Amino acid sequence: MVSCSSQVKARKPVSYRFEHGRTALLKDGIAYAPKRAPAAVKRAIAAGNRLQSKPYKWGGGHARHNDSGYDCSGTVSYVLRESGLLKGSMPSSGYFRYGKKGEGDWITIYIRSGHVFMTIAGLRLDTGWGADRSGPRWHTRTRPGRGHVMRHPPGL
Repeated sequence: MVSCSSQVKARKPVSYRFEHGRTALLKDGIAYAPKRAPAAVKRAIAAGNRLQSKPYKWGGGHARHNDSGYDCSGTVSYVLRESGLLKGSMPSSGYFRYGKKGEGDWITIYIRSGHVFMTIAGLRLDTGWGADRSGPRWHTRTRPGRGHVMRHPPGL
């Protein structure tokens, strides 16, 4: 495992606030990318939308790209693969080394021991936190970020 001391850690909660042209809009469980978002961000949002009805499945998304359910790292891997930002898949601990350190302009991956989730254009894609552990879903509710390491795809 990579030492977290050499990483950029989140200090604030992960929260969503709609900003026209800058953040994704969530309507009836479907995310809509800002018109001016980079193509990879639009592909990532489209990929996240395809996972919305999938249940949580431990190990899901690793052995099979199109699986019946997805775990946290399977979700992040699926979205990054579909957007052209990753080849293959990684367990959550693999994301400690992915991309660049810190928060991204469009995509940020939050990692801690045993869990990974991401924000895309400000909207959180997570397999669960608190009482909501149903599988990959878009969330606007604030989630604690403290203790998570932040990484992002280069250029995004």
